[in-house]
Amino acid sequence: MTVLIDALNGVLWNYILIYGLLAVGILFTFRLGFLQLRHFPEFFRVVSKSETTDKHGISPFQALTISLASRVGTGNIAGVAVALSLGGPGAIFWMWVVAFLGMATAYAESTLAQLYKVENAEGQYRGGPAFYIARGLRAPWAGSLFSIFLILSFGLVFNAVQANSIADAMEGAFGLNKLWVGIAVAILSGIIIFGGIRQIARVAEVIVPVMAGLYLLLAIAVVIMNLSEIPSVLALIFSHAFGLQEAAGGVTGGVLAAMLNGVKRGLFSNEAGMGSAPNIAAVATPQPHHPSSQGFVQALGVFIDTIVICTCTAIMILLSDVYQFGGPIEGATLTQNALNEQFGAFGLYFIAVAIFFFAFTSIIGNFAYAENAMAFLRADGKLPMTLLRLAAMAMVVWGAYESVATVFNAADASMGLMATINLIAIVLLSGTVVKLTRDYFRQRTAGKSPVFVADDYPELQGRIDRDIWSK
Repeated sequence: MTVLIDALNGVLWNYILIYGLLAVGILFTFRLGFLQLRHFPEFFRVVSKSETTDKHGISPFQALTISLASRVGTGNIAGVAVALSLGGPGAIFWMWVVAFLGMATAYAESTLAQLYKVENAEGQYRGGPAFYIARGLRAPWAGSLFSIFLILSFGLVFNAVQANSIADAMEGAFGLNKLWVGIAVAILSGIIIFGGIRQIARVAEVIVPVMAGLYLLLAIAVVIMNLSEIPSVLALIFSHAFGLQEAAGGVTGGVLAAMLNGVKRGLFSNEAGMGSAPNIAAVATPQPHHPSSQGFVQALGVFIDTIVICTCTAIMILLSDVYQFGGPIEGATLTQNALNEQFGAFGLYFIAVAIFFFAFTSIIGNFAYAENAMAFLRADGKLPMTLLRLAAMAMVVWGAYESVATVFNAADASMGLMATINLIAIVLLSGTVVKLTRDYFRQRTAGKSPVFVADDYPELQGRIDRDIWSK
């Protein structure tokens, strides 16, 4: 079984998804007329107009914070360090490139999630890739497969991975027992996830901005302390990105290593095209009342995750003397050592606490996605949801003190399969995304607040919930 899973991951992550995600990002970037450049201010305008939630859905700001809760995990601390170890400083440039392309992909998949959303028995919005696959492409079987893969990876196993990172950080910094850390995290997680998506939203909108803000302030402090070195750090990133440094030193293959590791870390971090964030994008009440508005919100999430937070980690590492290109491969330890050099023991403790909050919010954010998938499978009744929540808590405890590579690799394979299904779906539905985008900006140019009118889309008759869009 291990050999089979490893082989599947090799094909998915070394060929299909790396090139597929990039190709889809390029496709939407061109088809949408470089939307992430030309209309970047719209990303902030939509979020700034975000109001309180209503009885049907959460607010756009809450949707953003939940998606960031899932996106911003240990990959932003440990993953960036690994990319620097394996790919050199140039990997950061390629992370920026994949984030730029990913903003267009994230916009497309979340716009579709909004368009094809439905109401559950309690009148609350539910949606995501499974719904636009089933309703938009008339392929409910593929939607069911996607949902199963998502529940396995995001609802269960990835929570064990995050718990493992928390336990390692707490043991290393404070000497706490891993098992007791796992039990404590499971209890905290349970208190939140048993409250459903609305409870997750309320917690995320408080913790995530504080968490990201403090991390950003620390990075700013490091930059100010080393202001004179910033130009040389940026020059280092660009020279390694194109192999100039390696060519001068007679080293071959440097640009390829930088590109592959930067692309992989960027894709793993921002999740654009994976089909995860659209699950929460569909739950929001859009403001303005148009599917595209939630696309902008989730595109902003990619920007914050990779361009802002991952770059903060990279700069803090590159400004230190502990980083050596071609040195030993390190994860969170490298980031901790870099901050220890700048701030002493405070740096070690800060990273441990940051890992706790980054990983903990990933756990609750991931579960929100799984809850949506359960709704598609019509398994969101009290008993099935209770069993899933208990299973998620058990995985947190187990993951805190165990590290079984086969199970984690199985989650990677599961996520790879769901991402493959999602990429095919959004490409097939790309014409609808383009039409929605043109409609949105036609109204915006005319000085109107964009409103989606179902009658303008006769081709969607019988595929979308017209009652939702007439409210």
